[in-house]
Order: sequence, then structure tokens, then C-alpha cells
Amino acid sequence: MNLAVFLPNWVGDAVMATPTLRALRSLAGVRGRMVSVLRPHIAEVLAGVESLDEQILFDPHSHDSELGSWSVIKQLRSCSPDAIVLLTNSLRTGLIAWATGAPERVGYSRYGRGITLTTKLHPPRRGRKRIPTPAIDSYLQLAYAIGAPNQAPRLDLTTLPSDEAAADAVWRKFSLPVGGNVVVLNSSGAFGSAKLWPSEYFGELARRIADRDRLSVLVVCGPDERRTAEQIVRDARHPNVVSLAAEPVSLGLTKACVRRSRMLVTTDSGPRFFGVAFGVPVVTLFGPTYMDWTSSHYAGEICLQHDVACGPCMRHVCPYSHHRCMRDLTVDRVYHAVVRQLQFGRRRAA
Repeated sequence: MNLAVFLPNWVGDAVMATPTLRALRSLAGVRGRMVSVLRPHIAEVLAGVESLDEQILFDPHSHDSELGSWSVIKQLRSCSPDAIVLLTNSLRTGLIAWATGAPERVGYSRYGRGITLTTKLHPPRRGRKRIPTPAIDSYLQLAYAIGAPNQAPRLDLTTLPSDEAAADAVWRKFSLPVGGNVVVLNSSGAFGSAKLWPSEYFGELARRIADRDRLSVLVVCGPDERRTAEQIVRDARHPNVVSLAAEPVSLGLTKACVRRSRMLVTTDSGPRFFGVAFGVPVVTLFGPTYMDWTSSHYAGEICLQHDVACGPCMRHVCPYSHHRCMRDLTVDRVYHAVVRQLQFGRRRAA
């Protein structure tokens, strides 16, 4: 069976789709072919994942015509897929799938694209409101709709030799200890500022981990988060707290740093799922979003959220400017979770 799958555009969502990729790979069979359509940065995240056979890069906002819609349509037509599975929700990807002439097109009927699909699933609702359902499970339902076998909700990721070499260079530069004695902090949030925990809180947390637990702390970041990473290091005021702010950062490097860490403390953003996929103890800090939407089904994760009357609001920016959902999530509470996870890691190692 020849299959094509449109992968989500967000880093975390793409990692949550990996159980679905395993299910579809199994459905295609050893003689089948599975083609993924994905953004270039998602290709970097999923590099090395065995369930991906071939890739078609797609970025409708790029000036490169090879990444545009017509190029994707032509490449998919040449693959002659028996079915296209849409893990995206946009009308654009529905129209692209329809234009390929694939006999089966599977996706959730949202944003007016139901007419482009042959197999339509509907998100569960209570009245007019959608019921928060883990994305991992929602994606798997699309695979099951065309006969894929059941899959455990385990996330898959790997690192490339080049990713590990970049992490080795970071470890050497900062004289970081080997053997899992580095705690990684991730303060990012491409979703919007509402997901961010204050940088001064991260700085205080880093100082406590370095002082009380005698561990090194590495603050990871993306290209647009360098200043925040630098500020966290300044606020920590400790020689064992360092960051990637001055390094040639990449998603591959972040994966490799998380993979070899003792623990990850993170906002609800893409790198959170690197920790889940690599089996690293994780503490995740939630603000304006429902935890159920992104449940990882991972026993090694502690999710923290401060209840506020106005949340979860699902807004990208706090509509009231007080940002209490994150500002009232105290360093004491987060550090207590860190201690629990360090104990969990020691018990698991024993």
C-alpha cells in the first residue's frame, strides 16, 4: 500500500504524531511506500525516524517554488498514493490532497474542508465546545480509520551523529559533567508570550539546582530566544549555569542536549516532547492551555499549572496583562517538582 501523510507544522505536534507514523508504516507493509509532506524544520526534528520512508518538503510561505503547493501536488501525483492522511487541519492541505486525485483522503472535517475528504472524522464535542483530547490519540484515530493496527502512544525520536557532535562541543566548551549530571531548562514558547514562565523565575530555579543539588544547568534556546537565555544565566548568578545563547543553535543540537540530560524543565513547547521521547524525567509548566490537549501519556512527566479564574484561556497573549497563570506558578512549587523528578531518576537508575 502506498500512503502519504501531511505532518503537523508545530514541533511538539510533529513529535506527538510519531505513534501514528508507526501505525501507518505498519499498514503500508514491507513492500509499501510511505511519503511524508512536512515543513523543513519538521524534517530536522524527525530526521532519522525509521517510520519515514520519503519526504516532500512543503512551505506555502516560502519564495521557493519547489516548496509550494503545485510542486507538492506534482510530487504526490507521481507517487500515486492509495490514501492520503491529513494530520493538519487547514483547508489548503485538504485542497492539495484533493488535487492529487488520491482515491482516499482522511482527515478531521474542520475549517470547511470536509468536501475535500473521502473519510471524515469529527472532533468530540460537548454541545458546541470541543472536548480536549490528547493530540497523540486524535492523530492515531486517523490511522485507525483506514485500518492501521493499534499502536502504543510512545513517542519516537533519534539524533544524528552531527547532532551528537554539536552537543559534544558544547559539553567541552562549558566543561559540563558527563553521566547525566546536567539539568536542561527550556524557556521557549513559539505559541506566544502567554506560555512563557518569567525569566527571573527560571534564573532562581537554575541557581537552586546548581547550589542545592550540585548539578550543572544548561539553558537551551532557539535563534529568537538568545536574549532570554542570556538573562536567565545572569539572574542565576552561578558559574554552573550556562546557555546556548552564543552557540550555533539548531533543533538537532537541542535534541542531543535533552537526550543526554538528567532532567528537563520546560514550558509547554516543542522541546518538552524531546524529553518525553528520550525517556528523560520532565517537569512541564502550563499557563493558558489545557493540559489534556497535549497529554503525553508519559509516567516520567510532572505537569504543573496554577489555577486562575480566567484560564485556561488558550490566548497567545494574556488578555488582562497580569499573566497570573504563569507569574503565580511559584519557583518553590516548581523546585519541589524538580526534587521529586531527581528522586524518580535515581530510583529508575537503581
